[in-house]
Amino acid sequence: MQAGKPVLYSYFRSSCSWRVRIALTLKGIDYETVPINLVKDGGQQFSDEFQALNPMKQVPALKIDGVTIGQSNLSVLKQVGQEKQLTWAQNAINSGFNALEKILQNTAGKYCVGDEISMADLCLVPQVANAERFKVDLTPYVTINRINKTLLALEAFQVTHPCRQPDTPPELRA
Repeated sequence: MQAGKPVLYSYFRSSCSWRVRIALTLKGIDYETVPINLVKDGGQQFSDEFQALNPMKQVPALKIDGVTIGQSNLSVLKQVGQEKQLTWAQNAINSGFNALEKILQNTAGKYCVGDEISMADLCLVPQVANAERFKVDLTPYVTINRINKTLLALEAFQVTHPCRQPDTPPELRA
């Protein structure tokens, strides 16, 4: 690892990690990725080594200048339980997208808020990917779909996509 180069501890499918990858790429910040597999070996985030880095035991964790910043939402799905995850995720995503679609009627331009990329856009694309993963019917969300398609055409969103990460399993690679 280069001295001074930010290090992103990430899982390819983590929408939270994807948001950080997009932000770093948009800002032109060169960084190193250290994959943390959330399912292998019972979850590598629970290892002593990773827990010393991030006591929350979650990804992403971004280490910049010796300071580690962390955040995640996988723990919510674990609390819901495997048998209820699909229904819970569909309901949560639909609820959020119903509200967002209405908000976007007043704020959207090319992107979520006008014609400049904002934090809302960095959150939108990974959440649409979550919706697709959990088989949410996206046809009612015309504005969300339009903005998502526009954003996915941008290089920063393409190169940071979960299907293009170093820890993406071969069967899920683009």
